[in-house]
Amino acid sequence: MRGGRLHHNVSAHPFLGQVRTAPHYRMYSVRDEFPALLEDPAGGVPLAGEIYDVPLRAIRTDFLPDEPPELELTVIELDDGRDVLAVGLRPGVLERQRAELTDITTHGGWRAYKGLPEPA
Repeated sequence: MRGGRLHHNVSAHPFLGQVRTAPHYRMYSVRDEFPALLEDPAGGVPLAGEIYDVPLRAIRTDFLPDEPPELELTVIELDDGRDVLAVGLRPGVLERQRAELTDITTHGGWRAYKGLPEPA
């Protein structure tokens, strides 16, 4: 995410715009350090995000090695029906680390939760 602590991993690649997830995801703050998506067909909402054109090689060599251990690469659905790669909460993390997670779904996204302005 533009302005985020790991943005340097995608900033060299084309920013394609802001997006929203399909309405079946929840978003969690992990230790108030980073966001994590989790699919929830029964109680999710559309969540704000960004999309970049990142080659798979760069994902493998630059992006994934820096990702926190609670996250994994996954495929999510956007509100326009497209499927895209994203980082999501690893299976089991919600159950094992619940005390470190805050459900921020009602904020609509990480930027809104943190009170961050939209980048110019």
